[in-house]
Amino acid sequence: MARPPAHGSVIVPDWHETTEGKEYLACILRKSRRRVFGLLERPVLPPPVAIDTASYKIFVSGKSGVGKTALVSKLAGLEVPVVHHETTGIQTTVVFWPAKLQASNRVIMFRFEFWDCGESALKKFDHMLLACKENTDAFLFLFSFTDRASFEDLPGQLARIAGEAPGVVRMVIGSKFDQYMHTDVPERDLTAFRQAWQLPLLRVKSVPGRRLADGRTLDGRAGLADIAHVLNGLAEQLWHQDQVAAGLLPTSAENTPS
Repeated sequence: MARPPAHGSVIVPDWHETTEGKEYLACILRKSRRRVFGLLERPVLPPPVAIDTASYKIFVSGKSGVGKTALVSKLAGLEVPVVHHETTGIQTTVVFWPAKLQASNRVIMFRFEFWDCGESALKKFDHMLLACKENTDAFLFLFSFTDRASFEDLPGQLARIAGEAPGVVRMVIGSKFDQYMHTDVPERDLTAFRQAWQLPLLRVKSVPGRRLADGRTLDGRAGLADIAHVLNGLAEQLWHQDQVAAGLLPTSAENTPS
């Protein structure tokens, strides 16, 4: 598997904050709210800004309670569950994200289809794990900064879930980063993990999303700003891996991980 690209080497990192970027983001917003897309739906862009779509299946893995469903909800602009209830089966969520390529200045609409399944269901029904892993383009491995055991479980998760899929993108995300003052995972352990596994490691907060003036509706634009680094990171890793698979980049790319 090719080494992960350096942060910002594939995707223009802050493009979504530019005037051009906001024009494209308008297609996934409706009056400052995030649009929700079904499996067969897609954003509609005006003909002058029509762009290609790159679709990917992403399996979200991690111990029960680390925030898998909450993360996917934040990425999709949905309400984050206040009380934890383990996912009883497989839940799929579609998220669209426009991003600009560094090399060509092309804008690509990335379509991420997240697959989330409760830990108990995966252990009880073997076919669920097989379904989640089938034709998967990326694995997202979650741990919680407030749960040391979930961090220590990462090597086992990586071996069990992604061990037989060397060409699939792997990323690690630490949830509940806003509770970092009470962390069970110090920075030195994160550094050691990155050096040992050579994988991108991102952080997300668990605070509720910001609201519009009515105090009830989630602010779609503010929500995008909170999770843009995750969506850009996924787009970067997946597009780079596709270029390697197509022979457009050497498999021994001399890039440093983000």
